[in-house]
Amino acid sequence: MDSNVQFKDKVALVTGAGSGIGRASAFVFAACKAKVVVADIDTVKGEETSQLINKEGGEAVFIRTNVADAKDVKDLIDQTLKRYGRLDYGHNNAGIEGKKASIIEQTQEDWDNLIDINLKGVWLCMKYEIPAMLQNGGGVIVNTGSVSSEVGLRNYAPYCASKHGIIGLTKTAALEFIKENIRVNAVCPGLIDTDMITRSILGDTGSDGMRRLWSGLKKEIGGALLKSKQPSGRMGLPEEVARAVIWLCSDQSSYINGHALVIDGGFVAR
Repeated sequence: MDSNVQFKDKVALVTGAGSGIGRASAFVFAACKAKVVVADIDTVKGEETSQLINKEGGEAVFIRTNVADAKDVKDLIDQTLKRYGRLDYGHNNAGIEGKKASIIEQTQEDWDNLIDINLKGVWLCMKYEIPAMLQNGGGVIVNTGSVSSEVGLRNYAPYCASKHGIIGLTKTAALEFIKENIRVNAVCPGLIDTDMITRSILGDTGSDGMRRLWSGLKKEIGGALLKSKQPSGRMGLPEEVARAVIWLCSDQSSYINGHALVIDGGFVAR
């Protein structure tokens, strides 16, 4: 089936759409002729995503949203319904990597902040997305997990716990609404070339100069740096994850429900 036909005039909501995988997902939904609601806590980046889509002839609107705040999420869905009258697809992608530290060095504040955004945020989005989808006979949700939904990750315990939790939420929601024409799946990206990976390598305090250096060296040292850990010898691209999100939302995956699709260049196969 032509995806442009299936998605035409449907409404897709993407959280964390200001950059990285979320932005790529918003772009692909728009390319498939869906109307896109861009949600992000970063107003500048979120507005930029929606403006780029509109400039290219798509249709998008930005709504600033803190996914950890129930009022914000409810307002996001209310505004979506007020503007478009429906919600067909949700890509719950917003998340952070948190502070790099061992379990005993993590603070309660570190834990609470990350779990609130990564895990509670996905729960809140589904809590308000699902009733909206039921108003129009169903829909599809894709949550963003991680390879850390499948394996442990040293010095990122809250992140790893949140991503494991997303898979539990995904499977439970899939079972609860399978007979009401709502499918819920997850994508689990590995090393993807995004700002999050840059922060993980350089830290939040990385200077602009160091970030430019990293950007310039990625292609030169990326293979050598990653080959020992990454079978593919390269990082994935946000677009490669976005295409999987669209496929999971399409009728081509109509019998897939409660599944966590790993997109990692073979990382967890080692």
